[in-house]
Amino acid sequence: MSKHSHHHQKALESGRSRPPQKSKSDNPRKAPKAIPEADQAWVKSMIVYEDADIMGFNKPSGLSSQGGRGGGNNLDDMMWTFVKPSGRRPMLIHRLDRDTSGILLVAKTQPATSYLGKAMIRRAFAKTYLAVVSNPQNLPESGVITFPLCREEIGREAYSRVCAADHPDAQSAETAFQVLGRTDDAALVRCEPHTGRMHQIRVHLAEMGSPIAGDVRYGGALSLGGAAVTRLMLHALRLTFPHPDGRGEFMLEATVPDDIGKLCREIGLDLP
Repeated sequence: MSKHSHHHQKALESGRSRPPQKSKSDNPRKAPKAIPEADQAWVKSMIVYEDADIMGFNKPSGLSSQGGRGGGNNLDDMMWTFVKPSGRRPMLIHRLDRDTSGILLVAKTQPATSYLGKAMIRRAFAKTYLAVVSNPQNLPESGVITFPLCREEIGREAYSRVCAADHPDAQSAETAFQVLGRTDDAALVRCEPHTGRMHQIRVHLAEMGSPIAGDVRYGGALSLGGAAVTRLMLHALRLTFPHPDGRGEFMLEATVPDDIGKLCREIGLDLP
């Protein structure tokens, strides 16, 4: 058997018709495409912090962190705006769902990327989110949600759902929450996920009977107290982590965007 046909045979056995192709964007030294000037200006406008090692971005709702449906813009590719003389771009350390806004941490050097990656594995990151939910009567003042989650793929879409703890694909998940304010129709909730499962906060709040407003996928309301909900009302407010330069714990914050602020004002919820 020739080397080639042997390789092809192995690919067939593993259920693939051909070996996986590495995308150009997997190569840290090769820009997939030039970033248009308007997009460069847009991504620069998202910067909330920068030093020699890291950058913090306030990602808008509707922008994918990586990849994304149907190509198009994503923050990972837009990092080529900041390409180094060495040909490297800054690297995303974590992701946010496309429709979630808020703080994203980016490492500017390989040592910072490695340091922060290890810190994330040992769970040295703390994350704080704000969510606006409907059916506020279903949430106590505070608590910890611990429903195990399973990942499910339907077509090209990936979902999370609550499952039994003994399900073979069950992943433990933990979200601490505190209600910061409520009206008859809505509540403003601070959430701190202690694990990083897909759509974790969204599924946990939906399972409590108080889905995040605008979260069509998990039963979120499209209007609250007579006000239109224009997007998923979930914002990554704060990120705390050990700084790669050894200075100790460091915090980045992303201002609450105008669309969430406007909804809260319209329905009488005070932002912190």
